[in-house]
Order: sequence, then structure tokens, then C-alpha cells
Amino acid sequence: MPGGHFLVRLFGECDRNLRKIREALRVEVSARDERIFIRGEEKNCHKAITSLERLAVLAKRNDLVTEDDVIRILRTIEEENATAGLWSGKPLEVFKVGKAVRPRTPGQARYIEAIRQNDIVFCHGPAGTGKTFLAVAAAVMALKKEEMRKIVLVRPAVEAGENLGFLPGDLQAKIDPYLRPLFDALSEMIDHDVLERYREMETIEVVPLAYMRGRTLSNAFIILDEAQNATVSQMKMFLTRMGEGSKIVVSGDTTQIDLPRHSQSGLLDAVGRLTDIDGIDSVQLSKSDIVRHHLVQKIAAKYEEM
Repeated sequence: MPGGHFLVRLFGECDRNLRKIREALRVEVSARDERIFIRGEEKNCHKAITSLERLAVLAKRNDLVTEDDVIRILRTIEEENATAGLWSGKPLEVFKVGKAVRPRTPGQARYIEAIRQNDIVFCHGPAGTGKTFLAVAAAVMALKKEEMRKIVLVRPAVEAGENLGFLPGDLQAKIDPYLRPLFDALSEMIDHDVLERYREMETIEVVPLAYMRGRTLSNAFIILDEAQNATVSQMKMFLTRMGEGSKIVVSGDTTQIDLPRHSQSGLLDAVGRLTDIDGIDSVQLSKSDIVRHHLVQKIAAKYEEM
């Protein structure tokens, strides 16, 4: 049984957290004799129980459980329920103990399923929809299960209003900022020491697109990120690096193309040119698939109005 002080911490000041759950799920929640009672529609009661269980974990760790915690947990539960009918697969297993990656929107579920069923997948959509993160998670799981021998993460080094030549350092130092988002995704799934060992062994490579020319990669999971900034010729070069037993995921945001005006985006060209081929699929994510801070979805919507 939870103690009285614990319930006060869980329910919030003046039962503020409890009211948020009641309003959001339309259930009755009360506490008596250090027991919690929930009444309402069965599916909403299940959501309320899950919400309180997750809040209880926070309350055991922290002195304070805030309304923002309640909002975040309620939103996560709704996202999980939205994908329940679309996603019957197991979570994507990664190297970090206790960490597993699941789709959080119907669009993300379609994306993961497309990766599982096809050798080449194109994905385009706005920032925050998990394009890179989910592709990296799928690659890490394939490496963990020994379905692939290596992971190659690729990005074009295209200036977004800046000039590489004016940045300090040698070529590698100039390129590193462009590759940082890929390292960030990897570090979410693989402990630092293990990641460094894989990089030293070249089991995991993070490279600029220009460095792919002339290579053939077999039994590799290859991801091209920010692909909207690859030209048509670069995209052709990249896709033809694919060897036996490999899988390619190409992702980008076609609203953020930084190529010169006369250059066509290789991502847009490839989606129009190649997706009627068996074994190749295309997934388009939208602002409804954004899973970052709740304000990011609203910001994206405002920019779409311009």
C-alpha cells in the first residue's frame, strides 16, 4: 500500500495531478485508507492505472511530480494506444540495458515496418518525426542480432547559410558538426566505450557523403541522413554503393533544402523515380508524427502557413 506522504507527492499540490488525469480521461479517481479507486469506462480506467503507475515511478525517484510530468505521460499513453492497432512487432532492441525503441505514432509504425520489409526505404518529413533516430535504432538492432556486419551512417556536408572554408580546423574538424546528430542518435543506444570500440574497428562508420564514392558495401546497414541536400548524381552514386545483403534507409526533410537553386534534390528525384520498384518503399511523415517537445509541432504548423 502506498503511504500517505507518498500519495500527497503523487497526487500533487491540492490534488492537481489527480485533477489532470480525471479531466483528460473522464474517470473518477479517489483515495481512501491509502488505497486508490478508479471508476469510468474500462479503456480509460486502464489508461488511468498506467498513468498512475508511471507517475509512481517518478514519485519514488523525485520529491516532486509536476503537471508537466502528468501531461507528458498522458500524451505518451495516447501515442502508444494510437499505434497499438498498427504495430504488432517487438520493440527495436539496442545495446543499452533497459533501453528499447518503439514507434510512437502511426506514421512511425509504418516507417519501421517499411524498413523491415524492404531493402531500400526513403523517408521524408519535418524535423522531430524520428526519421534519423528510428533508422539508427533499426540499424543498431540489426548489428546486435548479427543480421548485419556493420553500420554506415552518411550525411552530405552542405552549408546551411555558412561556408565550410571559414570554419576553424582541418577537414575532419570542419565536417564533424555535420555528423554530430548521427553520433547523438548512436549514443542514445550504445554505451560510450562500446561505441568507441566499434568505431575503431570500423564496425560503425559515420562519414560524409563524398567519402562514399568508389565503395561497395555488403552486409551493411547504410543510412543517408539529410538526403534532401544530396544532388541527383550524388544520390545515384550513393544508392549504387549497395552490395549483397545490405539495407539502405534514406531520410530527409524536403522543406529544408540547402542546395543551390539550380540543383535538384536527389531525395525528391529518387522518390519520384524509384519507388515503383519491388523492394523499394517510400514513407512520408507529417507534423502529426513529431515527438519532440509539444511546442515543436505547433512551430512546424506555423511555418507551414507561410
